[in-house]
Amino acid sequence: MSNSVNIRNKKAGFEYFLLEEFTAGIQLTGTEIKSIRAGKASINDAYCNVIGSELFVINMHIAEYEHGSYNNHEPKRDRKLLLNRREIRKITIKINERGFTVIPVLLFLNEKGLAKLKIAIAKGKKMYDKRQTLKTKDQRREMERDEKD
Repeated sequence: MSNSVNIRNKKAGFEYFLLEEFTAGIQLTGTEIKSIRAGKASINDAYCNVIGSELFVINMHIAEYEHGSYNNHEPKRDRKLLLNRREIRKITIKINERGFTVIPVLLFLNEKGLAKLKIAIAKGKKMYDKRQTLKTKDQRREMERDEKD
């Protein structure tokens, strides 16, 4: 069994400053984990929110399982994230500050075959920050090209 599922949020690093990362388990149904193992999931439009004293990932799309019958799952339902109380408290404090949000960065399978979600406390970038990110990326690419020559 290969653990080659790495679904990443490509926009996350460009749209946000990623401040602190956590790895959380996800509460899934049987057809959802089968779809994730097939690589049919997307976290591009997803975000996390605290409801009560629990953290949920909202708007994460997991495609319906092809061989699932009447008990197939809803593709965009809210899914509970499994973190310990101290981590949830820390995230809640940050979310309540202005300008901070929690976004999923990477969905992967660990060595036991369990689906994990790497989430990050993030602050939105302004337009000039995004331009700066592009500029440093281009400079890094140029330096790598020069080293190869």
